[in-house]
Amino acid sequence: MASIAAHARYCAPMLLSTDECFAALAARDRRFDGAFFVGVTSTGIYCRPVCPARTPRRARCRFFPSPASAEREGFRPCLRCKPELAPSHAIGDDSLTIAQRAAAAIRDGLVGDGISLDTLAQRLGVSTRQLRRLVKAELGVTPVELVQTSRLLLAKQLLSQTRVPMIQVVSASGFQSLRRFNALFKVRYRLAPTALRRSLTPRESEPDSVIVATLSYRPPLHWASLMSFLAHRAISGVERVDDRSYARTLKLDGRSGWVRVEPGLQPATVRATISSSLVPVVGGVIARLRMLLDLDARPAAIETALRADAHLTRAMTAAPGLRVPGSVDAFELSWRAVLGQQVSVVAARTLAGRVVERFGASVDHGVEGLTHLSPEPLSIADASVRELAKLGITGSRAYTLQSLARAFADGTLDLSPPFQHERTAGILQSLPGIGAWTTQYILMRACGWPDAFPGTDLVLRRMLGNPTPKEVERIAAAWRPWRAYAAIALWSLASKENK
Repeated sequence: MASIAAHARYCAPMLLSTDECFAALAARDRRFDGAFFVGVTSTGIYCRPVCPARTPRRARCRFFPSPASAEREGFRPCLRCKPELAPSHAIGDDSLTIAQRAAAAIRDGLVGDGISLDTLAQRLGVSTRQLRRLVKAELGVTPVELVQTSRLLLAKQLLSQTRVPMIQVVSASGFQSLRRFNALFKVRYRLAPTALRRSLTPRESEPDSVIVATLSYRPPLHWASLMSFLAHRAISGVERVDDRSYARTLKLDGRSGWVRVEPGLQPATVRATISSSLVPVVGGVIARLRMLLDLDARPAAIETALRADAHLTRAMTAAPGLRVPGSVDAFELSWRAVLGQQVSVVAARTLAGRVVERFGASVDHGVEGLTHLSPEPLSIADASVRELAKLGITGSRAYTLQSLARAFADGTLDLSPPFQHERTAGILQSLPGIGAWTTQYILMRACGWPDAFPGTDLVLRRMLGNPTPKEVERIAAAWRPWRAYAAIALWSLASKENK
C-alpha cells in the first residue's frame, strides 16, 4: 500500500493534514465524521473517525477523503462504524469544484439511474474526458469507481439494516446483475452479502410494510427549529409535522409511498422510515431526505463564519445547529414558493392545500393525514388560468404557476443536481411573475444552494434594521458562501420574537 506521504494529497480537498486527521481520530471528534476515513494497514479495514474500536497506532493509519479512495487501495469497510452511514460532503463544504459536484451526484444515485456519465459531464459544462480527469486528479479515483462504491455501500446498508429481499437490494442499489453484485461485493469486502443478512437479529427487523434507514449528520442539529419551519409550511394531505417527526407522501420515478423522519436512537442520527413500495428507488429517497434535513452541512464551520458578525450573533446563538430546510420535490417547492409571494405563510399554506386537493392524486397508504400526492407538472400545466383562479389564486399568479409547470414539464427548467445556479437563476427569472425573492428562495430550498439569499424579504430587512436593498447586499456579502444559513437564522429569531 502507498505511504502516508503519498496519501497526504488525498487530505488536500479536506484542508486537513495527516497529523490533523490523526488528532481528530484520536479524539473521535464527530465534527470530522465524513470529512475523512482512516484505513488501518494491520487489519485492511477502513473506518470513520468516530469508530468505537481502539485507536490504531499512528504508523498503521492511512487517511482518505472518501470511501471510494479507501476501497481503491484495498481496504474494506468496518462492520462496527459502518462507513456507509457517515455524513457526506455538501456542495458548499469546500471549493465547489466540478469533481466534488460530480461526486455528490454519483453519491445520490443519479448516475446510472436517469442520467449517464456523459449527461452528467454536460450538465457540469465539461467534456466526459475532462470529468474523468478532474475526478481522478482531485479525489484519487475514477467516476466508475465512485459509482461502484456508492452502490456497494447502499447495498450494505440495506443488507445490514433491513429485510429487503436480496434481489431487490441488488436492483435498488443500481446493479443489473446479481452475479456481478455478488462478485464485486466479495472482492471489495471479502465477505458474502448473505453474511450481513445473517447478522440482522429478529429484534432489529421491521414490519414488511416498511424499511428503516439510519442517517448520520455532524452535530449539532437544532431539530425543534427545523420541525417548526416545516410545520408552518406543511401542505395539508401531503405533509404531517409534529414536534418530533416529519412525514409525507412521495412519488419518485413512478413509485409512490410515504416517508417519516425523526431523531434516531443513537447520537447524531436520524431514523428514516420508508414504505416498502419505495424500495426500488430507496437510494434516491435517502438522498432527498438528507437534502430535506440538510444533513450534510458542517455546522461548526458555518457557525464560526457567521456568529462573529454583529448582525447575526444573537440569531446564531439562539439556535445552534440551524439547518436550511430543503425539499424532496423541487417542483412542489417551486409552486409553493410562487403561492407564497406577497402573502402570509398561513395564507400560502391554505392555497397550497387547495391546489393539492384539486390537482394531486389521492392515495391511501394507511397513514393518518397523508391523503394525497403532490401535483405533477403536467396536471397544473394543462389547467387553465381560470381553473387555477377558482382556488382563490390571483389571475397573474395563476399564469405564473401555469408557466412554471410547463417549464418543468417540457424540461426547460430542471432542478435536479448537479445544477449551475447562475443559469438556473436566469431561467427562473425569465418566467413571468418570478422575481429575485422567489428565485433565491427556490435556489435555497429546492436546489440546496448554501449561498442563496432572498435579500428583498421584508422580515430579513426588518431584522437587519430596515436598511436599503443595496445596504442589505453589502451586509450579506460578509456572510458568503453561507448566506442561506444567515437568512434561516434571522427568520428563526423573528419567528421566536413574534410568539
